[in-house]
Amino acid sequence: MPTFNYLGTDTPSLVLYLPHRPQGLDQLVNTPDAGLLMENNSNHWRKIVTLLAKVASPDEDWRRFRDGALFQHTALCFAEALVDRSTWHWIGGKENIQRFDLDGLNAPPLPEAPDIAIDCKKRILLTPYPDYRQISNTKVSQIRAALDKEGFYTPV
Repeated sequence: MPTFNYLGTDTPSLVLYLPHRPQGLDQLVNTPDAGLLMENNSNHWRKIVTLLAKVASPDEDWRRFRDGALFQHTALCFAEALVDRSTWHWIGGKENIQRFDLDGLNAPPLPEAPDIAIDCKKRILLTPYPDYRQISNTKVSQIRAALDKEGFYTPV
């Protein structure tokens, strides 16, 4: 049985790196579906997918984005290598961050959220593990403001 390391579009605006895979990943690889991913997995995955949608959504309607377009614009990656330097990379969780070679990273913490850091030049976002207890709606707003300042939500 093959090991799948990626779920989503080949040209994502944002890739979220996680240390573990959801159940049924092999069934989702060819046709990524956020609803099916959440349906076939625990509430833990619902939280992850929802936080990804809240951060990546081009507007405030993150539910519509999550349920209809999430994996047309984003991806989940389960490998240790950053896949494409032209996109934004979100690495969540202290243990997960340690899997990556981040030499030369210049990621100052956000002023109002010291546990979140962004290297704008390398397009890397470092956060606690993507869970509501770790990343509140207030922190999501701070992340969105920082990404917006870097042109993340501006159509290319």
